[in-house]
Amino acid sequence: MKQRLFRMTPKWLRPLLQKIYYFPFDLIDMFTKPDGMIPPRSRIFIGSGDFVQIGQGFKQHFIALGDLQPDHRVLDVGCGIGRMAIPLTSYLSGKGEYWGFDIVKEGIDWCQKRISPKYGNFHFIHSDVFNKEYNTKGKIMAKDFRFPFEDKSFDFVFLTSVFTHMLPADVENYMSEIARVTKPGGKCLITFFILNEESSELIHFGKSDINFQYDLGGCRSSDREIPETAIAYDEKIVRNLFKKNGLVLHGDIYYGSWCGRQNFLTYQDLIVAEKNNS
Repeated sequence: MKQRLFRMTPKWLRPLLQKIYYFPFDLIDMFTKPDGMIPPRSRIFIGSGDFVQIGQGFKQHFIALGDLQPDHRVLDVGCGIGRMAIPLTSYLSGKGEYWGFDIVKEGIDWCQKRISPKYGNFHFIHSDVFNKEYNTKGKIMAKDFRFPFEDKSFDFVFLTSVFTHMLPADVENYMSEIARVTKPGGKCLITFFILNEESSELIHFGKSDINFQYDLGGCRSSDREIPETAIAYDEKIVRNLFKKNGLVLHGDIYYGSWCGRQNFLTYQDLIVAEKNNS
């Protein structure tokens, strides 16, 4: 209901509406979550769902599926306002290191102010990359963006709900960059909306939360005017992207519930892959 209300509101008015909608919740959280790292709900721009619960859930996926270790060097691509970083503060040791970057400056400012002072091995960078949904004034095109890190510098790289807002040329570049900065034998964990026979059939019969009705060539979107609102990719395209960049699937795809599936791991589809040793 809340998401529908926001989508029906002009984009320039949404921040104000969000503050008004969440004011009573923020007031309660002020007294019940005193550690200062959890952002007010009115400032969370990364989608619906319980902020803390989702972060904790993915922390377990990172460990169980991605073999994340306390001493690993970790990269969070599209770190938002710290949803994944916060639970990792209690897992990464002093020998481990976290780096996160995002195109929304407000989220980075929050993390730099609230997380980094308490955890010196957690670092956050703003990357001024253009996105029609999240950063319309961005100066760098995603298809041209180079991650600000050296080759083979991370043990574990993850992207949660990033490629679900990116167009094909941008995803291709980011996949290449992920492969470049991941150490041989290192792993990445990435979420998608994946179109295959099952999900397409569920969409056709109205079971899906999202109807990807607009064909953009290489992907499908739920919004003609702002395609980056939600983007889905054909499974063959996704698998080929991993193969092309020397990333071997670690297990099979963990399909999500977004399309109305009864058996699922998370909301979005999830893939874990390992960087070739060559």
